[in-house]
Amino acid sequence: RQDTKPIAKALLQRFGSFPAALAAPRERLKEIPGLSDISIDALQAVHASVIRFHKAGLEKRQVLDSWQKVMDYLQVSMGLAPVEQFRILFLDKKNALIADEVQQTGTVDHTPVYPREVIRRALELSATALILVHNHPSGDPTPSRADIQMTKKIVDIAGPLGIEVHDHIIVGLRTNVSFRSLQLI
Repeated sequence: RQDTKPIAKALLQRFGSFPAALAAPRERLKEIPGLSDISIDALQAVHASVIRFHKAGLEKRQVLDSWQKVMDYLQVSMGLAPVEQFRILFLDKKNALIADEVQQTGTVDHTPVYPREVIRRALELSATALILVHNHPSGDPTPSRADIQMTKKIVDIAGPLGIEVHDHIIVGLRTNVSFRSLQLI
């Protein structure tokens, strides 16, 4: 038993916000004086619970009927990740979620994406639509030239196979960018 205010203040000072502290890697949390392994486990359990809460709103539902739930889930699950992740939401004919998978994890500013692997997995799952998603740990969701080119390759390969790419979303620190809204798809 101890006063937890100094630990809470240290977490906020180090990570900038409560959500960022929840999403912080275990190694960085261990740097906070007074934060025990049990406390770190509790913080990580809360973060996992928040992600599961948001994901539950997507399962067995019409994903595109609830675009805000999709965006909220993506923001919570990867908006504060310290490295880039490339995630794919695989959808069926009715736009219900078949699977949500992180296909690649990269560095602070790059994740390799292999269009062949994206399409292979879509065919394995019998997906008829995809929502591509990746994050920019820098916080700026502006698409790079490489992001645009990679998305175009996937769209070009998927189309003739009957797989539609609904969107490519880049998740930033506080905002998201949709390729569809930017007319890049």
